[in-house]
Amino acid sequence: MISRPWSYRLYRTIWSGLDLLYPPVCGGCGQAGFRWCPSCQGRVNTLSEPLCKRCGLPQRAGDICKNCMASPPAYSQLRSWLAFDGPIRKALHRLKYRRDLGLGDALAEHLTEFVTQLNWSYDFIVPVPLGRKRFLERGYNQVSLVARPLALAFGKVFLPNTLLRVRETTSQVGLSAEARQINVHDAFRADRKRIQNRSVLLMDDVATTGATLSACASALKDAGASDVYALTIARALPHHGLKSI
Repeated sequence: MISRPWSYRLYRTIWSGLDLLYPPVCGGCGQAGFRWCPSCQGRVNTLSEPLCKRCGLPQRAGDICKNCMASPPAYSQLRSWLAFDGPIRKALHRLKYRRDLGLGDALAEHLTEFVTQLNWSYDFIVPVPLGRKRFLERGYNQVSLVARPLALAFGKVFLPNTLLRVRETTSQVGLSAEARQINVHDAFRADRKRIQNRSVLLMDDVATTGATLSACASALKDAGASDVYALTIARALPHHGLKSI
């Protein structure tokens, strides 16, 4: 078993203490006593190989998919822990809209195992930012709730303010793949001072077409990042339908 930094162990201890004061319910099924229960973890769907080596979508054969060949994304690789269905879909909605802050730590615990297997080399973890209006409405960035403990687990620097959304965009829900790319084009800027010549792990909650992640990666590259890997908790597969995301 990998020994995690003391800061991560302390972070987890604090949440365990809060669980004693405020007993949690599972974000996937509502079972009392868990933030993410073993039953829900046993019912999640992982993405089956072969995957596109660039965008991580399942395909019939390995190597690069035709979409990435035609329009290469700005990130080096995108990988997602689970398919966006079943209990993880309910959990991410709860994390995003119902202020279930402790769920971020519970999901990050399982995500560390997945990230370890990826064996990526990176210096910083950067979350995809919300627009100012959406952040003021929600009061938090749900991606940071998972990205922060993930950074602690690997002893990496968490940089929540290095990437900014400089243009308010409309929701990606219901947009086609082409419309999504247009919607987020030039919507992000990154701080050159922190990331120049450094490698970045860019994180979001759900990837659909990967347009937002590619736009963010492009901004990070423009600011001097040497490499950008993209990670999401879940991936919406084509059969899920864009309008349901």
